[in-house]
Amino acid sequence: QVQLVESGGGSVQAGGSLRLSCAVSGAAYSYYYMDYMGWFRQAPGKEREGVAVIYTRTGTTDYADSVKGRFTISRDNAKNTLYLQMNNLKPADTAMYYCAAPYPGRTYTGNWYEGRSYNYWGQGTQVTVSS
Repeated sequence: QVQLVESGGGSVQAGGSLRLSCAVSGAAYSYYYMDYMGWFRQAPGKEREGVAVIYTRTGTTDYADSVKGRFTISRDNAKNTLYLQMNNLKPADTAMYYCAAPYPGRTYTGNWYEGRSYNYWGQGTQVTVSS
């Protein structure tokens, strides 16, 4: 059973930085066959939002317009871990952040920022940015 465990959330002032981690555990081979992995966030009273995605084979990344130039997604294959480096944080970034992954070998037909493109979800880590 694949599990995703996020960490690294916390409270910071506007302009600060945080790095979120998402450790993938379970069947070790699964991580290497996940063609893409993503980060999502959800603020109270708002819909879940796709934040960033990374494609394993090419290393290509994509971001929501709201975080471009401030957030960086990466993965460390040796550690089976996904990261989200968040710089110049704003109060609007306050949300619960989740990492997500597809079934190994799955490709999606929709969009990376849609939750239906993913099958595994972490429990979330809270990020709070004060002004």
